[in-house]
Amino acid sequence: MSDHLPFHENIVFLVAKAHQRTQGVLKGHLQTIGITPMQCLFMESLWGEDGVSVGEIGRRIALDTATLAGILDRLVTAGWVLRESDPADGRVARVYLTPKARGVIPQLRAAVHRTNDELLHDFSLEEKLLCKRFLRCIKG
Repeated sequence: MSDHLPFHENIVFLVAKAHQRTQGVLKGHLQTIGITPMQCLFMESLWGEDGVSVGEIGRRIALDTATLAGILDRLVTAGWVLRESDPADGRVARVYLTPKARGVIPQLRAAVHRTNDELLHDFSLEEKLLCKRFLRCIKG
């Protein structure tokens, strides 16, 4: 038996290609709203709780500070979120969804659901659950 694993069987290749496909499908569903998949994820982290610190958003969506800062700046510029200093600690920035963002939450949720449905439509319920479990394990 050979030690060589063909690239198309390598988990790194497979996950990378799956990521490209998922991002492409979601991007297509978000295009009419005018936000990117990462901006959607950022905003989604605020749906249940407004006024979250930038650091907490980074922990929730597992993004480094530099990447997070760029996404936040673009969302602020586009009028999707507000960034305000915490009155108790000026070093902490808190983020709030604007009325513009709140108005598209149903569309964003629908886009995410359509993406999940489209990507997983050929999977049985058991396969969907296993797929999510395996991805969570890889994510760590």
